[in-house]
Amino acid sequence: MKFNYFIFLLVFLVFYGCSNNSNDPEFIKKATGRYLYNSDEVIHIYFEEGEMLMEWRGAKKIKPLKVNDSTFFVKEMNEKIQFLINPANQQQYISLVPKEENKPISYNFMKLKEGEKVPSEYLANKDFDKALEGYLAIKKKDSLDSSIDEKYLNSLGYNALREKKFEMAKAIFKINTALYPNSSNVYDSLAEAYMKSGDTVQAIENYKIALTFDSGNFRAKNQLKKLEKKE
Repeated sequence: MKFNYFIFLLVFLVFYGCSNNSNDPEFIKKATGRYLYNSDEVIHIYFEEGEMLMEWRGAKKIKPLKVNDSTFFVKEMNEKIQFLINPANQQQYISLVPKEENKPISYNFMKLKEGEKVPSEYLANKDFDKALEGYLAIKKKDSLDSSIDEKYLNSLGYNALREKKFEMAKAIFKINTALYPNSSNVYDSLAEAYMKSGDTVQAIENYKIALTFDSGNFRAKNQLKKLEKKE
């Protein structure tokens, strides 16, 4: 008798677990897509055999735990997310569920339009003009946004430079010069990228620009002397 009850309970739990993970076709249609996590990151929501899956920060096939028809717990975020519809424009968005009762929702993640990308995605695809346009738009909206931090972008450029991805490195440093046109350091970095890629003329020009903003930039002075001797 106890064995039969155990089998029944096991079957029930398996069936409940499977059915609980399935989602309504209409919900799947509305929820599928890419959501703006922050100004330069996205959450990708998709479904396989009715089960919700997520891509976020390089992690693929994250499996949110279904709480109810519109709410899911994402272990990797340590957050509950809820899918809602904006009554004003009928657009889908994701909200973080407050961890304490009667607390207001802090963040909403809006759904991106078909084909819409964030600047880092344009950059990865080598669509440098659109990447620059996107980063400039971020700066206009919030000049303190971490995705356009001068040191952060400079480090990305040097990562590319170390891997000898000269085109990418120069593109990132150029974006940094557009964002911070009065910074000696960004021109210094761009000059180094030109130098290492074999473009001495552009390296000299950018070292000179770096010195106009900081005449005490000894590194730029030394590199400029070496390059001009070779000319």
